[in-house]
Amino acid sequence: MAEADRISALPVDIKVSILSRLVVKDAVRTSALARSWRHLWTLLPCLRLGYVGDKLGVTTGSRWLERVHHLVSSLKGPLVDLELFHSGFHSLHKNVSPLIHRLLDLLLQKGGLEKLSLYIETHGQPPVLIHLPYFPHLKVLRLDCCHLVLPAGFQGFNRLTTLTLKYAKISNDDLHVLIHTSPNLTTLSMFDIVPSTVPLSLNISMPLLKYLEFRINVPGEKVSVISAPSLEEAHFNYLRCSDGSLNMAQATLRLVMSVATVSTLNLSFDVLKYFSLVTLPCNFTFPRLRCLKLSLLINANINKRTHDAFIWFLRSMPLLEELELLLSSYTSLNNRAAIQLKDLLAKNNNAFFCLNQTLKTVRINTGYLDDVITGITLVKFFLLNAKVLKLMKIACWESYGMQPSFQARMIEEMPKVEVSSDAKVIFEDITAYEYYSTTPEWFYDWN
Repeated sequence: MAEADRISALPVDIKVSILSRLVVKDAVRTSALARSWRHLWTLLPCLRLGYVGDKLGVTTGSRWLERVHHLVSSLKGPLVDLELFHSGFHSLHKNVSPLIHRLLDLLLQKGGLEKLSLYIETHGQPPVLIHLPYFPHLKVLRLDCCHLVLPAGFQGFNRLTTLTLKYAKISNDDLHVLIHTSPNLTTLSMFDIVPSTVPLSLNISMPLLKYLEFRINVPGEKVSVISAPSLEEAHFNYLRCSDGSLNMAQATLRLVMSVATVSTLNLSFDVLKYFSLVTLPCNFTFPRLRCLKLSLLINANINKRTHDAFIWFLRSMPLLEELELLLSSYTSLNNRAAIQLKDLLAKNNNAFFCLNQTLKTVRINTGYLDDVITGITLVKFFLLNAKVLKLMKIACWESYGMQPSFQARMIEEMPKVEVSSDAKVIFEDITAYEYYSTTPEWFYDWN
C-alpha cells in the first residue's frame, strides 16, 4: 500500500508520462486504481491504436473507428500524437471513409496535433479515400495504404518536417503541392506511390531536405532532385520489373546522379543490373560521398557489364570511407561465378582512388549468399587492394537454405587468402531480428 501511495503522490505530468508508455487499453484500466487515477488517462497526449494487444475489442473497420472516435473525444487535453494501425478492413463498409473524415475533423477541433500516422490495410481493395484537412501544428505525417486528396486551396503544412507516403494513391499535382508547400521538410520517404492517372513524375526542389528515401516501382516513373543543398542521405529501392528494363535503368541512373552531393547513399536491390543496360558517364563523381550501402545480386552469369557498373561506382567515389555490401543469391552457385568475379576484379586492382587513399571500413553481409568462394573472392579483393583499410567485417547468418556452418567455412577459407593487409578481420553473427530489420522491403514484396 505504501508503494501505491508513493506512486499516487507523484506529480500529474509524471503519472501521465507513465500511462503514455502503456497500451491504451491498460492505460484506461488504471482508472480503477484509485479516485485520483479515475480520469487521468484522459490527459494522454498521444495514442497508438490498433497494434498488437490494443485492438479495442473489435476488428470490424467501421465499429473500430467508432471506438477510436469515442476514445479521442473523451480526451480532455489536446492530442499531440496519433497513430492508427488497422489491417482488419477486409469487409469494407461504405461509411469507413466518412468515419475517418469525422475523426480528422475531431482532431482539427481539438487542436495541437503534431504527429499523425494512418495505416489502413484494405487487403487488395481500393485504398480508403482521405481528404486531408489543414493541421497548423503538424510536424510529422505518415500515410500508408491511403488515397490522399488535398482540399481546394491547400496552403501547405508550414511546420511539417517529416513526410512518409507508403502504398499511397495521390495525383502528381497533389503530390507536388504537398511537398513544395512544406518549406521546412527535412525528411521525405515515398514507397510505391500510385499516381491517379499517369506514371509518377516529380522534380524535387527543397532547400532544407536532409534525408530522401524513394522506391521506383514501375517503368515510366521520373523522379529527380533539382535542388536540395542540405541533402545528406539518400536511400533508393527498386522492384524487379518484367518489362521496361531500359526505361527503369535510365530512370534509376537519372535519380542517382541527381543526388551526387550526398554523404551517404543506400541502394537496395540489384541496381547494377539496371546500370549495366545504359552507358555510364566516365567523368561523373560523388564528391562528398563517405558511406555507400549497396545490394549485390550474385548469380552464375556475372558479366563484364555488371562488373563495369560496380567499377564505375568505386571510381566515382574518391572520398569513400565506409562500404557495406549486402550479398544475395537466389540460385545455387558454383565455382564459375567466383572464377568470373575473380577474373574481372583482378584486372582493376589499382584503378580506384578510394582504395588507395580513403576506404577504411568494409562490411560484407553474406545475407542470402550460399557460396563461400564468392564471398571470399570479394573479401580478398578488398584486402589486396584497399591500401588504408583498417577494418573488414564479415556478417553471417545461418538461415534461408544456406549450407551448414557458413561462417565456419568462411573462417576455414580465410587463411588461404594470401594478403599482407594490416586490416583487422572480424566476423559478426547476425540475429534474425538484426537481419530482417536491415533487409530492404523489396525482398518481402518480391517473394
